[in-house]
This record gives sequence, structure tokens and C-alpha cells, in this order.
Amino acid sequence: MKSDTPQTTKLASKELYSRLLHYVKPHWKMFAVSIFSTVLLAATEPLLPMLMKPLLDGSFVDKNPENIKLMPVLLIFLFLARGIAGLISTVAINWVSTRLVMDIRRDMFERILSLPNNYFDQQSTGSIASTITYTVNQVASGCTNALIIGVRDSVAILGLLAWMFYLDWKLSLIFFFLVPLAGLIMKMVSLRLRRLGTGVQDGMGEITHVMEETIRGNRVIKIFGGQDYEQERFHKATNAVRRFMMKFTTTSAVTTPIIEMLAAFALAYIIYIASLQAAEGNITVGGFVSLFIAMAMLFGPAKRLTKVNENIQRALAAAESIFELIDETPENIKGSKSAGVAKGSIEFKHVSYQYSSGDEPAISDINLQINEGETIALVGKSGSGKTTLANMIPRFYVPTDGSILLDGTDINDLDIMSLRSNMALVSQDVVLFDDTISNNIAYGLMQKQFTENEIKQAAIAAHAMEFINAMPDGMNTQIGENGTKLSGGQRQRIAIARAILKDAAVLILDEATSALDSQSERHVQEALENLKYGRTTIIIAHRLSTIKNADRIIVMDKGKIAESGTHQELLGLNGIYTKLQKLQT
Repeated sequence: MKSDTPQTTKLASKELYSRLLHYVKPHWKMFAVSIFSTVLLAATEPLLPMLMKPLLDGSFVDKNPENIKLMPVLLIFLFLARGIAGLISTVAINWVSTRLVMDIRRDMFERILSLPNNYFDQQSTGSIASTITYTVNQVASGCTNALIIGVRDSVAILGLLAWMFYLDWKLSLIFFFLVPLAGLIMKMVSLRLRRLGTGVQDGMGEITHVMEETIRGNRVIKIFGGQDYEQERFHKATNAVRRFMMKFTTTSAVTTPIIEMLAAFALAYIIYIASLQAAEGNITVGGFVSLFIAMAMLFGPAKRLTKVNENIQRALAAAESIFELIDETPENIKGSKSAGVAKGSIEFKHVSYQYSSGDEPAISDINLQINEGETIALVGKSGSGKTTLANMIPRFYVPTDGSILLDGTDINDLDIMSLRSNMALVSQDVVLFDDTISNNIAYGLMQKQFTENEIKQAAIAAHAMEFINAMPDGMNTQIGENGTKLSGGQRQRIAIARAILKDAAVLILDEATSALDSQSERHVQEALENLKYGRTTIIIAHRLSTIKNADRIIVMDKGKIAESGTHQELLGLNGIYTKLQKLQT
């Protein structure tokens, strides 16, 4: 049994981070510049306490004139070097970070374009949009910024500890008692932050989903008084995100003072011991101050390193959602054969299809031969399987059983681009893009194939020029999101013009005239009659008056073919078709 249900697998943290770093690889030169400048910046960290020893001992205690002149100059050069290294590091890593986000978004969008319809049946638009817009931004801090901070502060801590060991290795050993305890705390915190980060991602998807539905359905909300209901939905979604973020922030915030208190106890004890040594003359003033400053400077890097874990866990939670999308199984677009220029004969052989969310098959054991150039109408009650049957011809859905043949070849063996190049579709839910009328008619590959005059002729054939000429910029008029500047009938005629221009061997009309007034419908029906000559046409219709002249009418019922014949033949059967006819007349 075939299935187009997407398959995903969970990834471990190490694999997630490895895949994120893979996106850094193409930009390794700039990343190397950032790492190098970061290491230089971190290397200057222990230089300040190192300068304190000769500054105090040489300048203030010994009053060495060379030290008095040299120390201020060295301090200036030290901070100049830090400033330059910090600037280069920041600019370079942000360049890499923005490129990484762009590359991940590119791969996500590319995968969206290749996913089967089954995936979009199960996912909300808001959730997908949130993953691309919000979730991907969380990755940058964990994959690049967190790594830079980790490198910089780790090098700084090592340098400061090395200097401390040089001054007094016994005292410095006290700090190492903190490492196992701090590591245990960080491990416990990491697990909780990861769970909370995933909750934030899911919550943002729900917020985007509610917003998308509210914007799209604003007229229904207003007319049926759904404002309070939608406000409650939005409040629940945003409050869920707020609660997750507060838990995330609280967990992260608690970690820092715990680590700081441990370090403070260690530092206090070290200062006490060092003070006793200074009193006995075992350590100089400069050495004591230098050791104290080095210990104090450990707090900053240590605190930032605890925050790095927070960023990494947030990034890994985001990466999990991102790679779930990228790893979705795309539809099979390749085939061993090319459809070429199809003649248009279609045959269904024992075809069945069941949606993953359904208990019963949408269509069951369909056997149907559609001859080249024949016009077939599919009628029946809503949910009888008409649209599912038609959607399987261009392989929007893959049969769970059986096969569909185009000119005698199984469509699963055909390259999907060559298969769909022989098909045109006009659906009940017209899809237009926020572009010009001309670009909506000559959409996709057709933009390069047809001249402006040919596009205009298609518009004329669809009886669309009468309103296009009234537009401020004619064919170059921007029509807004999904054609919001056009009426329902005008949008449908643009879609019909697009199908006319493609001039495909197989034409699928899913309620293609449902949004037209009587006069427009008559004009478009005439255009469609001319268009159907020499082409295989599948018409899905509820209004039986529009398909009386079809060569054959297929009556669907509960996913099966119940009746078949011409308009007159079906009326003579006095069956389902006759009942539908009586209901409409």
C-alpha cells in the first residue's frame, strides 16, 4: 500500500547542533575571522590583572620611573586592541548569523514547495509561517553567538586561571572544587530549558495560527459576533506562551545567582587566605591585587557561560521544529518516463484513496475510462469523492490502491513536471497572487513562453478584458492579496484566462463558474466550450444546468461510481441524478 503521509524522526541534541553548524560551513572564512578575533579579545582579558602587578609593585612600591611611563601606554594599547578585536568579532559573527538564517529559510521554503498536499491537510498555515519567521531566528543565537561567547569566555577563564596558578597555585585550586557542582546544576537546568523552549515554539505557532484565521475570516467574525470567542482564543494562546517564557526566564535566572554564590564563597575564602599570606610577607601587594582582580574578572565570563546554555537550549528546541519540516518527505517528482505532449486519455484502475485523518476511504475501487478529447462531468453530494478523484489526476494525492494511466502510462512512472505541464486547473477557491493581472494570467513558466498579445487574447477569451480595461493600469494593475481588489466573478475569470493560456491537453474545472453572475457565466461557458474542443475535460459541478452537454456524466456516491451516462440517459434511470435534478429545479 502506498502512502504520502509525511514521516519525521526526532534528532538528538548533538545531531541537531551538528546540522546547525553545517550551515556555517559555507561561510567558514568569515566565521574563522570571527573566531580568531574573539580569541584575541579573550587573550587580552588576563592582561589587565597581569599589568596590575608591575604597575603596583614597580610604580607605587619600587617607584621605578620606567614603569611609571610604560604602564599608562600599555593600558592604552591594551584597550585599543580589545576594541578592534571586539568590533571585528561582532561584525563577522553577525554576518555569519544572518546568512545562516537566510540559508535555513531558503531550505525550509524550498521544502514547502515540494511537500505533498497531504502535509498541508494536517498542518495549519500559522504554524508553518511561525516556524519560518519566528522559530528560525532562535537558531542564530545558539549556533553562532553562543559559540562565540563560549569560545571567548572559555579562553578568558583559562587565561585568568593560568595567571592565578602562576601567582599562587594552591589558592587557585579552590576554584576547581566548583566545577563538578556547577556542571551538575547546568545539566539539570539544560533538560528543563529544552522542554520549555519547545513549548514556546509550539505556542508561537498557535498564536500565528489564530491571527491568520482571524485576519482571513474577519468578515465572518464580525457578522456572527465572534469577537469575544476569537479574543479568548488569542488570550489563551498568548498566555500559554507567556507562562512558558516566564518559566524559561525563571529557570535561567535562578541558575546565575546559585553559581555566583558558590564562586563568591570560594573567592571570600581565597581572599582571606591571601590576606594572611600578605601579612606574613609571602605575597606582594601587586601580586595580591593582581590575584584578586583575576578572581573577580572570572565572574563575568562564568556568568555569561551560564547564559550560553540558555541560548543553546532555545536554539536546539527551535532546530527541532525546523528540521522536522526540512526532513519531511517531499512528493516524488521524478519518473522514468516523460509525458511529452499528451493526447489526454485517462484511465482509473481499481483506484482507492483514504485520507490519513479519515476512517472511511474518500474513494473506493474506481474503474473509469476517459477517452481523448472527452468531456466528463463529476456530480454528486458534497463529500462523495468528486474533488478527490480529480485531484489524483495531477498527482496531488497518490492512490492508496490501484493506478491511474495517462495515455496508457501509469502517472507514477511519469516525471511530475511533464505530467502537470499537460494539465490546467480552475478551482472553486480561486488562488491569485499579489501581482499584476498579466503576471497572474501568465503565471510561472508561462511568463517566458507567451507574449503580451497572447496573454491579452486569453483574457479576451475568458471575457475578462471588459473589467481589465476599466482598471487604472489595465493588465499591469496590482490586484492585492489573492485578488482582493477584484470581485469573485472577476477573480474566477482571471483563473479561467490562466487555464486558457496554458492550452493543456487535460482541463480540470472544479466549480469553475460558481462565482459568476448569470451574464458572466454565459460568456465564460461559451469560452469554455471553445476551449474544450480537442481536450480531455473533467468538470466538477453542483449546478447540473452547467453540465447537460457533457459527453458523459459520472454520478458519485459515498466514494463510488453510482451512475454513468448522458444527461438524458441518467434522467431515464430515475436514480440519484434524477433526484439531484429535481432538487435543483
